[in-house]
Amino acid sequence: GNYANHRYSELTQINKDNVKDLNMAWSFSTGVLRGHEGNSLVIDGTMYVHTAFPNIVFALDLNNDGAIKWKYEPKQNYDETVPVMCCDTVNRGLSYGDGKIFLNQADTTLVALNATDGSVVWSDKRDDPKRGATSTAAAHVFKDKVLVGISGGEFGVRGYIQAYDLDGNTLYKAYSTGPDEEMLIDPAKT
Repeated sequence: GNYANHRYSELTQINKDNVKDLNMAWSFSTGVLRGHEGNSLVIDGTMYVHTAFPNIVFALDLNNDGAIKWKYEPKQNYDETVPVMCCDTVNRGLSYGDGKIFLNQADTTLVALNATDGSVVWSDKRDDPKRGATSTAAAHVFKDKVLVGISGGEFGVRGYIQAYDLDGNTLYKAYSTGPDEEMLIDPAKT
């Protein structure tokens, strides 16, 4: 993949000529039986896998037949969050930057996990499912920023994208509708 989200790999070890020779080495079940829509991440011999609600994250040791290195299981309010989630209880992926795994939880909490041990480095709950706001999209890391959006337009939630630095400090919030200053649009340059 790349920063343009093309999701095309330029790796060449597996190709059209040798793909037929692949065999299953091991398997892993997350224990969650809802939609799993995001890709796993593989970084330095560890595979990071996530689930649909309740958004569990597993770190699997690829050098030890997928043994669980750590597990993060967030606490979210099912009754407030799941009824207002659009398009099933899915989560569309994790992201990585600066030694952290970023999880955009369904309840709108963005969590930075230490990639080595799964401990919470920082988190920020930026909205409230009680008003219809949820999150199913992956957070995206671009250089030194983490960008994350919001769901809930069908409940009147005003769309926005929020940017953080890799240490969890909010840099800006840009709305998709509204006055220019809230959309971060400069009319002289647009």
